[in-house]
Amino acid sequence: MALVIEGLRKRFGSVQALDGVSFAVQPGEVYGFLGANGAGKTTTMRIVLGLMRADEGTVTWDGRPAHDWPRKTWGYMPEERGLYAKMPVLEQLVHFAALYGIPRAAASKDATEWLERFRIGDKAGARLETLSKGNQQKVQYIATILHGPDVLLMDEPFVGLDPVNVAMLKAAFLEMRDRGKTLVFSTHQLDQAEELCDSVAIIDRGRLVTAGTTREVRQSTGHQVIRVATAGDDHAWLRAMTGVEILRDGADFAEVRVAAGASPQLILAAAMANGPVLRFEVADPSLEQVFVERVGALADDERTLAVAGARA
Repeated sequence: MALVIEGLRKRFGSVQALDGVSFAVQPGEVYGFLGANGAGKTTTMRIVLGLMRADEGTVTWDGRPAHDWPRKTWGYMPEERGLYAKMPVLEQLVHFAALYGIPRAAASKDATEWLERFRIGDKAGARLETLSKGNQQKVQYIATILHGPDVLLMDEPFVGLDPVNVAMLKAAFLEMRDRGKTLVFSTHQLDQAEELCDSVAIIDRGRLVTAGTTREVRQSTGHQVIRVATAGDDHAWLRAMTGVEILRDGADFAEVRVAAGASPQLILAAAMANGPVLRFEVADPSLEQVFVERVGALADDERTLAVAGARA
């Protein structure tokens, strides 16, 4: 029962918003759709939901076109608020659930439990506009899940939230995953994706850069990073080494990149020669580092082609 996006293309005038985007989300996954603002994330989600028509391409869920499934199959949390500002919180949650055929008593019970869990039970009778942005976001999330959708699509769910509210929303995401729901969320906050996602896709200016399990994407650059610290370290010994790029030169540790095939043991030997080794770790690059490297390389290639075209 996978969600399969295949060959999506969408143009708005002279702007190619999507250019052959393809990826698949397995049932029960938390899937991160990663890219900067304007990369094509929202357009893709709206096409999946049938709110927008693609110029080319298909979207299927369990082998059937997405639009053939009942609307109840989908839960959508837009980046912009989709709620009524002047309507009491609990009243509108029950209203939205009723649109999907959920009995009002059951919807009221479930909504009240979620409001209590999100520590805003005392806001049930308050108008939405009186709540903070973070609390409005939690109400939006409850409205998204109250009808029991199989697939949750969430557009930039963490934007503007403080760490406490982010933690609450993450825990709610993982609970939905454990209930067998499939979650797809778009974000440009790559640290959140790295913590939550089983798989990710990176999109840039309408084109898919890479996709796969989070581990596969982190390994896609073909190199590793090393985090190292020695006693009384100013990292001068690292800066003197050739073939090593320092990514982070912090007071507590340094993070360096080594090329594919290079031996981390050379750095370990140099660290041991410099003094007692307090930390030495070989790891895959973070999603943020992969994003910067892969998207930056794509931009460099385009600039090269543009220059070559201008000279031709």
